[in-house]
Amino acid sequence: MNKFKSGDEVIVIAGKDKGKRGKITKVFAADAKKGPRYLVSGVNMVKKHQKPNPNMNVPGGIIEKEAPIAASNVAIFNSETNKGDRVGFMVKEDGSRARIFKSTKKEIGA
Repeated sequence: MNKFKSGDEVIVIAGKDKGKRGKITKVFAADAKKGPRYLVSGVNMVKKHQKPNPNMNVPGGIIEKEAPIAASNVAIFNSETNKGDRVGFMVKEDGSRARIFKSTKKEIGA
């Protein structure tokens, strides 16, 4: 079970966008060097020089797009405490696992 899922609201805790909040739009699998990475809406915006493509009707120019951000630089946003929080796991009575906020011990998304 992953600590973060698509649709979770996270807050950036390190880097140029520290303090910004956004929702995870895509989760990239962990690799040996970089670990898990996430695409967060409105965070880690980079400029990309794009060539025009008349076949796909794409104009050229400099566009801004979101780049993936490392998992170590984000924390899940706890709306109850209005801060970033750590994610823990709890086994329910029926045997299924649930993600919880470490500070309040409440289930995430419940």
